[in-house]
Amino acid sequence: MRIHTGKKPFTCQQCGKSFSRKGTLNRHMQIHTGESPFTCQQCGKFFTCKSGLERHMKIHTGERTLNRHMRIHTGEKPFSCQQCGKSFTHKIDLERHMRIHTREKPYTCCRCGKGFCQLGNLIIHMRIHNGENPFICHQCGRRFNHKGSINRHMRTHTGERPYTCPHCGKSFNQQGNLKVHMEIHTRAMDHPV
Repeated sequence: MRIHTGKKPFTCQQCGKSFSRKGTLNRHMQIHTGESPFTCQQCGKFFTCKSGLERHMKIHTGERTLNRHMRIHTGEKPFSCQQCGKSFTHKIDLERHMRIHTREKPYTCCRCGKGFCQLGNLIIHMRIHNGENPFICHQCGRRFNHKGSINRHMRTHTGERPYTCPHCGKSFNQQGNLKVHMEIHTRAMDHPV
């Protein structure tokens, strides 16, 4: 059994993070490559490390505590951000959220060096380099590399306009368009006639 000495001789060449064991470094490298070799046989979800898959399996085996599950029904969010007050159901969600405030981006693209605060965002980003566009519009055949992109695109077919201006009631199919529109009202308030 190896005794932890506090030394971290194994350093990631991508982001500079250091580890006390080579195996830990190897698992960490999967973050940069986007590799997710551990698959849940029940739902198909992918994980970069065995421990992540094992934690996930507790969902299927029912080992997760009833109290944690009940938060879904009660809406309880016991983990609060001390900086902005936003609350979360699970501690891991709060930890991910904190990266917004700390600007920590532990997941780095090995091809272009762009950093991300969440692994899922890095995996989506890697599709740009790999040329992957797994989401297909069944109406026009356009392909997209992100589920959010195809959802926005589908509004061009459905005519849905879910973003409504609270000042004048005008609706938009994208949140960005509403933000641009809101500047009209902001300018009007800053410079009343």
